[in-house]
Amino acid sequence: MENMVAESFKYMILGMGIVFVFLYIMVLVLQFQAKLIAKYFPEKPAQTGGGTATGVDKKKVAAAIAAIQHHKNLRK
Repeated sequence: MENMVAESFKYMILGMGIVFVFLYIMVLVLQFQAKLIAKYFPEKPAQTGGGTATGVDKKKVAAAIAAIQHHKNLRK
């Protein structure tokens, strides 16, 4: 029985180690991918035409507020 417990701990440590290594490699790959995307596809500055000072379109804000109020009225 002791041998089975030791073997189960061995497999548990092996499995957790494999998952840890996989997650670590995944983080490294995603960081590398983020750097590549930032280098080759830089974010363009927001256009100020047609929006407010914060770059938010007033029509979109009004539509969102109207949708939320409509949803609240349906719940009553």
